[in-house]
Amino acid sequence: MKAEAITAKIRVVLPDARVDLRDLTGTEDHWEAVVVSDAFRGKTPIQRHRMVFDALAEEMKGPIHALSLRALTPDQAPGQ
Repeated sequence: MKAEAITAKIRVVLPDARVDLRDLTGTEDHWEAVVVSDAFRGKTPIQRHRMVFDALAEEMKGPIHALSLRALTPDQAPGQ
């Protein structure tokens, strides 16, 4: 699955999200993601992960086999 498609799916749920993706294997099915959004404020890490994984629920059944995720608020993001 292309990075642009993953980003688009995440932005349906988190329109303000900054999504940084890295293809871990070169096969577009194992990804590392950093997702930064104001919507994560006040949420626990598990709630943040659920928000992202819910956005990608169908993709996690097939085209995406693995997703390593960091879900951060803007003030937690590197370089902020």
